[in-house]
Amino acid sequence: MKVAAIQMVSTTTLEANLAQARSLLALAAEQGAELAVLPEYFCVMGRRDTDKLVLQEHFGTGPIQDFLAASAQRLGLWIAGGTLPLTIEGAPAVEGPPAKVTNTTLVFAPDGHCAARYDKIHLFRFDNGVERFDESRVLAPGADPAMVQIPSRDGHLWRVGLSICYDLRFPELYRAYAREGADLLL
Repeated sequence: MKVAAIQMVSTTTLEANLAQARSLLALAAEQGAELAVLPEYFCVMGRRDTDKLVLQEHFGTGPIQDFLAASAQRLGLWIAGGTLPLTIEGAPAVEGPPAKVTNTTLVFAPDGHCAARYDKIHLFRFDNGVERFDESRVLAPGADPAMVQIPSRDGHLWRVGLSICYDLRFPELYRAYAREGADLLL
């Protein structure tokens, strides 16, 4: 299977990011990719962590998910949609945007349907007494690993384990994927 690992410089503007992703996905498809993988938060690089709260979508609907589904269908491509902020379903109602979202990877099939969802499990935290960064201020962790089966053009069925960024520091996630027969880890 030919995979395109897409790298892009995201901005603070959703529309500009989607336009850039659209162009890069089309290029990947033109070059024969069967799976294109967008980067974490391809849709927004906010000035503050809370900027992603404004762009959050309910699972199954919203401009980012619509873009990914339509792109997969138009290009005949599997797309691992980097990550996007999803609303935590069942959270208590609050006025304004909820204070936390999930950092979620969605995988879309060439027919445009969402074939897999993975919510980042391991959240990054750093505090050296001078600098401090804590994803848990705006992100809620996921709980479950997720795999998707992707058939390649040569007939092989690839079992793909999903992860996001800091998950890389936690080998038990990847051991679980290996036990489940993963062929590829994203």
